[in-house]
Amino acid sequence: QVQLVESGGGLVQPGGSLRLSCAASGSAFSIYVMGWYRQAPGKQRELVATITSAGNTNYADSVKGRFTISRDNAKRTVYLQMSSLKPEDTSVYYCNAGKATPGHYWGQGTQVTVSS
Repeated sequence: QVQLVESGGGLVQPGGSLRLSCAASGSAFSIYVMGWYRQAPGKQRELVATITSAGNTNYADSVKGRFTISRDNAKRTVYLQMSSLKPEDTSVYYCNAGKATPGHYWGQGTQVTVSS
């Protein structure tokens, strides 16, 4: 079993930055693909970024150049650094883990609101 706990969401003005963190339990963290997904009201959940155990990353076109995903296997934590935030980035952001994309495990989500 893996438990994922996100933190770092909040309210930020357009153009601002936030860093999301996702702390994972379980001994298999280092071999999992970790990802961030988001879901806005009335929309389907969508992939934001993923990072493999080898550190290979993948981003949605809408966030390329603005968001950076990283992981610290020793701390069992994955991060999402978000910059140049736009109102359309407003969503609930979910951490994901597993051997596939998306993986089997989900966090509870953290709200990110971009508004002036």
